[in-house]
Amino acid sequence: MNYVIIGNSVAAVGAIRGIRGVDEQGNITVISRERHIAYGRPLISYLLGGLITEKRMAYLPEDFYEKNRVNLLLDAEVVGVDSARKQVKLAAGDTIGFDKLLIATGGDPFVPPIEGLAGKDRIFTFTTWDDAEKLKGIAADMERVVVIGGGLIGLKAAEGIHLLGKQISIVELADRILSAAFDRPAGRVVAKKMKANGIDVITEDTVVRIEGDGARISGVTLKSGDYIPCDTVVVAIGVRPAAGFLKGSKVEVNRGIVVNDTMETSVKGIYAAGDVAEASDFFSGQKNPMPIWPDAYIQGDVAGTAMAGGKKSYSGGLAMNSIELFKVPTISMGITNPVEPKEFDILTYQDAENYQYRKIVLQENRLVGAVLVGQVDRAGIFSGLIREKVDVTPFKEQLLDPDFGFIHLTKEIRSTLFAPYGKVA
Repeated sequence: MNYVIIGNSVAAVGAIRGIRGVDEQGNITVISRERHIAYGRPLISYLLGGLITEKRMAYLPEDFYEKNRVNLLLDAEVVGVDSARKQVKLAAGDTIGFDKLLIATGGDPFVPPIEGLAGKDRIFTFTTWDDAEKLKGIAADMERVVVIGGGLIGLKAAEGIHLLGKQISIVELADRILSAAFDRPAGRVVAKKMKANGIDVITEDTVVRIEGDGARISGVTLKSGDYIPCDTVVVAIGVRPAAGFLKGSKVEVNRGIVVNDTMETSVKGIYAAGDVAEASDFFSGQKNPMPIWPDAYIQGDVAGTAMAGGKKSYSGGLAMNSIELFKVPTISMGITNPVEPKEFDILTYQDAENYQYRKIVLQENRLVGAVLVGQVDRAGIFSGLIREKVDVTPFKEQLLDPDFGFIHLTKEIRSTLFAPYGKVA
């Protein structure tokens, strides 16, 4: 059996382990357009800022590919898939045949058509190791940076640049930073910490024009008319599933590659996992892309197992975002901003001075969402309560307690959440 995996991040790793859990003999080929082995993408801001070295970037043991007998092709880009002939075509002109194919290409940064952007030298994105290296390469000549976008990517870019001692302005269209994952109070707590570290945070505005002569950038003009001088711009508005090479392949692509609960696409024998896939949501069952690191691994494992003939099923993605900024950890999961708040029971706790905030979202006494800022040690318990749909009535009042944890759960609930991982006391 010839397995081909396009992409080499966390979904691919899950798939390799999934395949090898069922089939120890099949041939596995991994094709990556990047020149690095699998690495921790959340670490690129620390690499940029000099907190870690390149040796710390690796996500896997050095012998992972050798032990799993993986043929790894780095710096090789797939430009087409022939689903009828079961071949992938590389940019260099070569073709590689497959029996089972996994598409785990992740997402491509979205760069909108901003006036004045074309032809400028110092326009960057921030999603890969190479992106961090490019910024690091001009650090000596960089003084003031504008980051367009106040989501997870934008804030991590700002943190890395701040570690280099540069001036930074973040421009976010929404009324708060981290608007997709957090509510207003949580966004304010994080913004306060960033401002305390000298980062200018501008909300409810956007960049409409990049100013400068020729390739040089002198500043940006905002929709409000304000002008911010700068020499570098980082575009961090978001990513789109990297599936453009599938045109003509008969693989169904909506916003992402549409998959079923085994991660198989509309074409038999072709699977997709990670940020590029459009899979079922845990709560609604509706299909949508969910660029979440742990979810990508789970999807990869399900896909790899299915490709090798095993049986696993994807139970649906649970939206979860985790980011630490200036030593303030944050996690959000599930439904954090209900469209109809009256249908939910919402509990909150806030200590802005100490950068702490906690929000619990309940529906019919079952946890469906949580936002934790400053104290996130037991976040795994919250995600378990959500996934297992546990009735939290016995300990509902303790959920806001920063020390809430294992001790507050009944033995029955402990067994429900943790028995799969071993004996429960």
